Amino acid sequence: MKPQHPSHALLHRISHRRIAPPPITAQTGVAQLLDDMYLSYNAGRLREACQLLATKLLADDCVVGLTLSGALTPAGLGMSCLVPLIEAGFVDWIVSTGANIYHDTHFALGMDLHQARPGLDDRELRENQIIRIYDIVFDYENLLGTDRFYRTLCRSEAFQRTFGTAEFHHLAGKYLAAREEELGHKGKSFLTAAYRAGVPVFTSSPGDSSIGMNLAALQLEGGSLRIDPLRDVNQSAALVWEAKKNGRSGVFILGGGSPKNFILQTEPQIQEVLGLEESGHDYFLQVTDARPDTGGLSGATPSEAMTWGKVDPSQLPDTVTCYLDTTVALPLLTAYALSRRPPRPPRRLMDRLEALTQQLQQEFTSRGRKT
Repeated sequence: MKPQHPSHALLHRISHRRIAPPPITAQTGVAQLLDDMYLSYNAGRLREACQLLATKLLADDCVVGLTLSGALTPAGLGMSCLVPLIEAGFVDWIVSTGANIYHDTHFALGMDLHQARPGLDDRELRENQIIRIYDIVFDYENLLGTDRFYRTLCRSEAFQRTFGTAEFHHLAGKYLAAREEELGHKGKSFLTAAYRAGVPVFTSSPGDSSIGMNLAALQLEGGSLRIDPLRDVNQSAALVWEAKKNGRSGVFILGGGSPKNFILQTEPQIQEVLGLEESGHDYFLQVTDARPDTGGLSGATPSEAMTWGKVDPSQLPDTVTCYLDTTVALPLLTAYALSRRPPRPPRRLMDRLEALTQQLQQEFTSRGRKT
């Protein structure tokens, strides 16, 4: 028998499959399209991202943390993607920019945003009190009305205390859900969906949004509402610590920025700061348009995160970075997940957030007494 050429052995080892996709037809579904036709380049990475999400992150033993950055909710991705993912039990906790939550609120309050086009006359828009986010436009009154909603709500007695951001958003979500149902807009807001499903929603930079600006104004009025960002650090670490003790932790990162760092820093907080034995998140899935060579966190690779203890070194094969606009990728990821996985029962981590944080504190202080 003729010996196999060494290069053929290597080719066999590194080949996933032969490139021979079937022709696309009118009956080709989204999941089949991704599995069979998204083969190489960033299409290939998107296929890998979809498959990692459906097979690993959405396994019964994996707690999924989702991050949101960029103007996703103004583009309608809250109601089209995030609400279905939350309602299917595919998201267990969230770290979002405050802006995504603020603009999400417009829809729950019955306010309209509109498709337009880029390159409009911004001076004319300003003169007519129209706000633009690239090719999205809306009335300036949306901002004023949303500001009034949060100021009126947060002047009430229920808000006159200190909150972590997940606690604040959960309580705000309760009242926003009631308003949403009253107006007949249920299903329009991811924050209200998270409230109903018991999904904690953190904001890593609570002062960096219009919600934070309005809360700051209430502080000048003499209100007692305070946001404690350090509480967020311990509560988010408690969620990951609990996940890793009983299963696995997966991070699903849309964009980068502060939410990405906040969800990943839970592992250094557990290992480096609290001194508890841990090895990093198990699964890492990111959609980003940021390059790694600039040194910014948004483009940092999972292997780089591994050096910080943020990702388990043994799990690097279960990491995917897809270099693509989130507004392109998220609807496809959502459709793929919903078609490939049955719904999961909601974990309702918000209901146990205080108890899990106390448990983390007890283990930390117990270890401290031994050293």
